Parts: sequence; structure tokens; C-alpha cells
Amino acid sequence: MTFGEKLKKARITLNLSQIELAEKAGITERSIYNYEQTGLLPRPNALKKLAESLNVSVSYLIDEGESDKHANIDHEMFLANAKKDFGYKGAQEAQEVVSRATALFAGGELDSEAKDIFFQSLMEVYLESKAEAREKFSAKRGIKRKK
Repeated sequence: MTFGEKLKKARITLNLSQIELAEKAGITERSIYNYEQTGLLPRPNALKKLAESLNVSVSYLIDEGESDKHANIDHEMFLANAKKDFGYKGAQEAQEVVSRATALFAGGELDSEAKDIFFQSLMEVYLESKAEAREKFSAKRGIKRKK
């Protein structure tokens, strides 16, 4: 299924009109129409807004072979949260953590549910650690500036 077909199917599944999806995603109605009719991919920011508005993963929308609407959605949300909270560098670090952890399971016998639990825990620990470090080290910088 193409991007345009998947976009339309996800929109209809949620019983949204093109106008409603456009409003929800902050994109013009004309853009939604063009994406569905031509299958052209939107810019990354618009693509992310569409995926969030439709409650599907970006990879589902853009990968023609992907049939799981929620494939990698946790991973994508984790990276988005890391970027929002800690900037571009934080998102890069988060991606590196996930990539290294993924390598741990290469050829392994762990079932899908156990992997999901592991990655969810890893993501939570990473974000909590970054927030703690920010608080700890930002406070020290603030004290030095006052002197």
C-alpha cells in the first residue's frame, strides 16, 4: 500500500474527514488531498504531525511493506520526547542507546513481548537519567553564575 493509500485508510478508520485531519494535524486541507491522491511524501515535520494525529507510526505511513500501524511507534515517540526535552544532541544519544541495545538481541531467542518490556524500561531510564543530570548540572552552573 502506498503512502497516500495508508494515509486515507488511517483517516477513514478514525472516521475523520480531510478537513478534520487537516485541523488536527495543523496542515492545510489541500495538502491532505494531495498526499492522498498523489502519494507524495510531506516534509518530516508534517509527516510526524500526521502520524501523531492518526495514532500510527511514521514507519507505517512511509514503508510500503509495513502493515503494523503501531510498528516502532514507541521508538519514534521516545526519540521525539528526547529531542523535545534535550534537543538534537539528546535525540542522537537516545538513538545510539536504542541502536546499541538492539544489537544485544541479534540472533537471540527473546520473544517480542520481553523485548518490548526491555526497550520500554530502557527508554524510561534514559529519559529519567537525562532529566536528573540536567537538574543536577544546571543547578551548579546557575550557582557559579551568581558568584
